[in-house]
Amino acid sequence: MTTAPTTQPLQHKWLRIGGLLLFGLFFAYLDRSNLSVGITNISEDLGFAGEAFAKTSSLTLTAFLFGYLISNLLGGFLTARIDAKWILVATTAGFSLATALIGFADSVGTLVALRVAVGIFEGIYWPQQFRIAKAWFDEREMTRASAMIQYYGQYLALALGFFILTPLEASFGWRPMFWVLGAIGLLIVVPLYTKFLPTESGGTAARATADNSPSEQQPTSVERTDRKRLSFADFGGWKFVLIVFSYFTNGMLFWGITLFIPLVVPALGFAPNLTGLLSAAPYLASLLLTIPMMIISDRTGHRGAIATSGLIVGGILLACLALTDSPGVQMTLIIIGLGYFTASYTPNIWAIATASVPQHAVGPASGIINGFGAGGGGIVAGALVGAILSSSGSYVPGLTVLGAAAILGGIALLVYILPHRAAR
Repeated sequence: MTTAPTTQPLQHKWLRIGGLLLFGLFFAYLDRSNLSVGITNISEDLGFAGEAFAKTSSLTLTAFLFGYLISNLLGGFLTARIDAKWILVATTAGFSLATALIGFADSVGTLVALRVAVGIFEGIYWPQQFRIAKAWFDEREMTRASAMIQYYGQYLALALGFFILTPLEASFGWRPMFWVLGAIGLLIVVPLYTKFLPTESGGTAARATADNSPSEQQPTSVERTDRKRLSFADFGGWKFVLIVFSYFTNGMLFWGITLFIPLVVPALGFAPNLTGLLSAAPYLASLLLTIPMMIISDRTGHRGAIATSGLIVGGILLACLALTDSPGVQMTLIIIGLGYFTASYTPNIWAIATASVPQHAVGPASGIINGFGAGGGGIVAGALVGAILSSSGSYVPGLTVLGAAAILGGIALLVYILPHRAAR
C-alpha cells in the first residue's frame, strides 16, 4: 500500500515568519510616521513655515499615501508570479533607501518625491505579508498570525515610535532621524529577511504534499496561481465592495489622526514635553485593549460584530469632539476612541478578509483593500483635515468629520456580516 509522503514542518514558524514580519513592519511604520515628528522643523528648513504650513504640510504628509494607493492596487497583481519573500526583500531595501535619502532633501519637491517613493515600495510590500501568512498558517492560526504580524507590528511602532523618534529628532535633528531609520532597514531588516524568512512556495508546497496522496496531489498554489485568471467572484462579488468601503473609512480615521497627532497635541494647548507621550497614548491604549478584545473574539467567534463595533464606537467618540471645548476631554476622546477602534477592528478585519478568498487571490485582494482603504482613505482624510484646518484654524472639526465617516464604514461592515454568520 502506498502512503502519502510526509514533510518536516518549518521549525519555529511563529518566530521565523510572525516575528520577522512583525519586526519588519515595525520599522516600516516608523518610516511612515517619522515625517509627522519632524514636520515642524522641516517646514522651517525648507521654507514652508507660517501661512503656507497647513497646505504644504498636508501635501507632504499625504504624499506617501499617493504612492501607497497606486502600488497596493498594482502590486498584488503584478507580483503574483514572484515569490513573496523576494518581493519583501526588494521593497524593504527600496523604502529604506528612500527614507535615508529624505535626510538629504533640500526642497519640498524632493521631499514629496521621496515620500511618494516610500509609499510605492511599502504599498507593494504590504500584500506580500499575507501571501506568506496564508501559505504557512492554517485557518485556525490566521487570526493570531494576522494580529501578530500586522497589528502588533503596526501599533507597537506607533506606540513606541513617538517615544523613540520625538527625543531623537529633538536631540539630533530631523535629518539624522531619517538616516538612522533608513540604515536599520538596509543593514538589519533586509539581511534578516534574506537569510531567515521562508519562501511562500515552500509553505504551500509542504501543505499540498502533506494533505494529498501521490494520486490525489495537486500542483502547488504557486503553479496554480500562474494559470488561474482572477474574477470578481474570487473576491466575493459585490460584498467585497463593503469590505473595501469599511477599510476606506478605517483609513480615513486612522491616518487622519496618525498623520496629525503630533500637531494636534500642542494645538490643544498641551506642553511640548507632553507631545511624545500624548501622541503615543492612543496606540498604547490600543495595545492594552487588544488583549481582552482578542479573548472575546476567540471565545465568541463574532469577529465581524467586534470589528463593526470598532468603527461605530470609535467613530461616535471622535464625532463627540465637537461637543466639548475642554482639551482634556478632547484628548481623552481621541485616546479611547482610536484605542478601541483599532483594538477591535484591525486584528479581526484581515482574518475576515483573507479567510473569504482563495490563496491565489490573497495578494490582489489585500492590495485592493489596503490600497483603496489605507491609501485612498488616508489621502481623503489628509485633504479634509488640512482644508478644514485652513478655514477654521482648528484640527477638531476635521477629526469630527472623520468620526462620522467611520460610523458609515461600520454600517457597511454590518451589512456585510449579517447574511454571512460564518464571517463573524
